[in-house]
Amino acid sequence: MGRSVTVWAVSTVTMLVLAGILPDFRLQSPDGESATHIAVTAAVGAGAFGVLSALVWPLLVRLLLLVPALVLGLLVFVLNGSLLLVALRLNPASSAEAAPETAVVVAAVMSAVASATGAALAVRDDDAYRRRLYRLADRRRRRLPPGPASPGTVFVQLDGVGHDVLLDAAAKGIMPTVARWTGSTHRLTPWRTDWSSQTGASQLGILHGTNHDVPAFRWYDKDTGEVMVCNRPTSAAELQRRAVEFTGDTGLLTLDGASRGNLFGGGADEQALVLSIATRRRGRETRSRAGYFAYFSDPANAVRTALSFVAEVGREIGQSTRARIRKQRPRVSRGGLYPFIRAFATVVERDVVVAAVMGDMLAGRTAVYADLVAYDEVAHHSGPASRDAGKVLERLDRALALIAHVAEHAPRPYRIVVLSDHGQSPGETFRSRYGLSLGDLVRAGCGLPVPRRARRTHSGAEARAAVRAALRRPVEGGERYHPSGRRAEPLVLASGNLGLVSFPDVPHRMSKEEIDARHPALLTTLANHPGVGFLLVRSERHGGVVLGAYGAEVPLDELEDKRGPLEAFGPGAADAVRRTHSFPHTADIMVNSFHDPVDGEVLAFEEQIGSHGGLGGAQGRPFLLSPVALSAPVEEGGELVGAERVHRVLRRWLREADGPQMPLPEEGEQAA
Repeated sequence: MGRSVTVWAVSTVTMLVLAGILPDFRLQSPDGESATHIAVTAAVGAGAFGVLSALVWPLLVRLLLLVPALVLGLLVFVLNGSLLLVALRLNPASSAEAAPETAVVVAAVMSAVASATGAALAVRDDDAYRRRLYRLADRRRRRLPPGPASPGTVFVQLDGVGHDVLLDAAAKGIMPTVARWTGSTHRLTPWRTDWSSQTGASQLGILHGTNHDVPAFRWYDKDTGEVMVCNRPTSAAELQRRAVEFTGDTGLLTLDGASRGNLFGGGADEQALVLSIATRRRGRETRSRAGYFAYFSDPANAVRTALSFVAEVGREIGQSTRARIRKQRPRVSRGGLYPFIRAFATVVERDVVVAAVMGDMLAGRTAVYADLVAYDEVAHHSGPASRDAGKVLERLDRALALIAHVAEHAPRPYRIVVLSDHGQSPGETFRSRYGLSLGDLVRAGCGLPVPRRARRTHSGAEARAAVRAALRRPVEGGERYHPSGRRAEPLVLASGNLGLVSFPDVPHRMSKEEIDARHPALLTTLANHPGVGFLLVRSERHGGVVLGAYGAEVPLDELEDKRGPLEAFGPGAADAVRRTHSFPHTADIMVNSFHDPVDGEVLAFEEQIGSHGGLGGAQGRPFLLSPVALSAPVEEGGELVGAERVHRVLRRWLREADGPQMPLPEEGEQAA
């Protein structure tokens, strides 16, 4: 009661101050009224506004279930202003008036002030804070079996954060929560990705136990004539279906699991913001209670996130303007819709996913896997080690601290595992360094006309697809190629610093001999270009070969990490290349960019100065931060290689806690 009265009093004072500042908002008649009457009018109006916000707001959100999530976010201010106008008119003795646009401003300020006041009071009272969190998850609360509850596990994926970036941020005090954990309760373990170092391949392997036949972020499927794109909902759904068919089980989260903000569901029965189900028509019984609408049904959440969204858009515009004025290099375009995409990834999606995880923990779920894409999106455009990306890491660390705080009030103990799916390697784009795109270079090697101006390649950032899914807009990709004639032009696709060249009119994977017969200069042109590290092609004579500069040609069974074209790419590169060569849908020509092992730079074939998707540098070295109470991920001196191996480690941890009981393959066992 005391807190409610305090919030009411602060709201009343706020309304009085705004009435004195804003010309189109007044609490008295033109003839003037006593100070007491004005104060009573403000108190009644503030109280009515608070009651309406608590009672009417959830009903309004339910009526707007068909409105896309981001549109609902933009309507927050309008709806709040309407509620304020209604509140002012509920007092028959009031002479208060406000212009509609002024009412929007007044309502937004009052909601923010009331939310801040309530939060400040609750923080000082642990019991009140616990009760508030319980109320947030009340609709999903379940009764756990009697007796001591077994520990639950929360897996938080910090998308794109490399092992060394995490260590550096902890050492500099940017991520104090991570620094505290690594020094006491958790162990930090690096792991090595597959050749395709991107979220689609890594998360599919982590959640579903296999990323077989995922050669890149986007590739051409000659069987269907379609370009597969990992962050396109239809492609994600198909990849998930293939993984389930390949492994024989539905995933890491099969029993009592929740999947939040991911590309794939992992077999969870509770899914929200999951791309593989974005195009599925969901009925009342399958609609998640942890998505956008559940979050925005709380007016305090809605206003806070909306204001933070606007602030983030302004922050990005200011940062990109400063970079242009200072002529920073490397630099990519950050105009158009990018400021809004960044704000969505770093504010809206982060807030909704974290709130969903909090609800899952308070509901006592056994296993939760959530992806926070904020850092990955900013690092693509600002650079992995930039000040902009560092600020995002600060906010992600606060999100981890909040999750850890909520765990203290959950009905069962929770172990928090933090991991990443890949890192990011810095470097300018291939186009900016050489003045042409990879597609232009391929066309030149084929003797085809090359455009005078290099065309830009779409960015593969995950947040872009998440925004489109939230707006219920088509996601890029889905092209079908029906080549006509005997000499169809090659199709060139990019996945960070990994390029794929396919010939759509040839139904099988072409061999080196076939490519040489068709385009004698193509492979030589690519292999000898200074921006290209190596090529992988099929060979009728050797099965597969890696090509490098100056005529280097190494059969796969003779390939080594320490010699030849792969020498600069570090340990495990040869095994990664051999594995990708075995995939049915590997491209006719796989092109990995140049890599400088001294500074870790690569050359992205997309418009990104922080990239991932191929071999080279920090992109292939993510991390696994796990509680010391869990068994060690690998034996001392061992190495954790591949997303499929990470999946087996996570499943082992779930079994150790008496979590979901699922058939577990032995270490090193391959899916049949």
